[in-house]
Amino acid sequence: MTAYLNALGVICALGRDKQSVARNLFAGDCSGMRPESGWVPERILPVAAVQGELMAIPAELSAQASRNNQLLMEATRQIAEPIQHAIDTYGRERIGIVLGTSTSGIDEASHGIASYLKDGHFPDGYDYQQQELSAPATFLADWLQLRGPAYVISTACTSSARALMSARRLLDLGLCDAVLCGGVDSLCQLTLRGFSSLEAVSTQRCNPFSLNRNGINIGEAAVLFLMSKRADGGPAIALLGAGASCDAHHISAPDPTGQGAVQAMSKALKQADLQPQDIGYLNLHGTATQHNDAMESLAVSTLFPTSPPCSSTKPMTGHTLGAAGALEAAFCWLSLSTDNPSAALPPHIWDGQADPALPPLNWVKPGDHLNPYPPRRLMSNSFAFGGNNVSLIIGDAP
Repeated sequence: MTAYLNALGVICALGRDKQSVARNLFAGDCSGMRPESGWVPERILPVAAVQGELMAIPAELSAQASRNNQLLMEATRQIAEPIQHAIDTYGRERIGIVLGTSTSGIDEASHGIASYLKDGHFPDGYDYQQQELSAPATFLADWLQLRGPAYVISTACTSSARALMSARRLLDLGLCDAVLCGGVDSLCQLTLRGFSSLEAVSTQRCNPFSLNRNGINIGEAAVLFLMSKRADGGPAIALLGAGASCDAHHISAPDPTGQGAVQAMSKALKQADLQPQDIGYLNLHGTATQHNDAMESLAVSTLFPTSPPCSSTKPMTGHTLGAAGALEAAFCWLSLSTDNPSAALPPHIWDGQADPALPPLNWVKPGDHLNPYPPRRLMSNSFAFGGNNVSLIIGDAP
């Protein structure tokens, strides 16, 4: 069964709608990555934040007010019309919600706990619901009054890629006729301080696959797809294949052989009935850490005899953690969209100094384009702590 990705709402450091995100993505615009203090004591770090005020959570759902849900609400509003069409077509009980997150409302929780430790009570407006991992799906179901399955997957940086896989299964099983799927994660001190304690955060803009790479930048984003069994207007773009593996090599470091990554990519190709040479672009996980980039370049060179055009988009968006898989799938969707008539590809932003210890890959340069003629198939990789690996293939619907 074809899983059509009929609509996309997206908000991140590149912009607050798909048009501005696409324009800045294909231009290689890194201006959303800005140095900020206050996240980690005595450090100024580049972060990729969404700028400006966000819409307020409706008063009747104030117990669920969090920045995470505000980001999700903005992405959802962008596709309000297709969502309403799905409700009118299928009914509220036949529409599911599957989201990925790693932070949920933990920022609000940390401020609440700090207040409790200081004053002996939680601040006004704090509610435990804000920090539950299920909070984004619960909020969306309550706000839209949907009654299908609604849940959150939290597998660190593969969370929202797995959400797309899970959404497709709900359609395959006949449990839903449409699914709102994607991911959301917001900036918070807990995350930045945690990665800083691992010595994984760079004090400059990240530099994926470079000889000089020295760590990640953190960002925030919300991404929401409307996935269904049939194309309902818009571009006929689909989730063609998905593969996952868990090599459990180490709690935070990837398996240096890349075998788990190869397995995930191979499974995605098999499900899509494709060969490696059929992939026209590969969005790499590309965190700019020593171990990830070494593992991923080895995995890609192992599976692909000739490297497809590749790029890491994290210098533009930061690593958006639980939202990263859906965000980078969205970049593949935007590359195929009619909003991108020139078939531009996201360029690889780095200092151009290749690491001689890494297998060379085919880097997308500014102005490079995808083959404009269907069928076009694009792959997106996501890798997470614990050896959790996911690969998605987004392409023109058959």
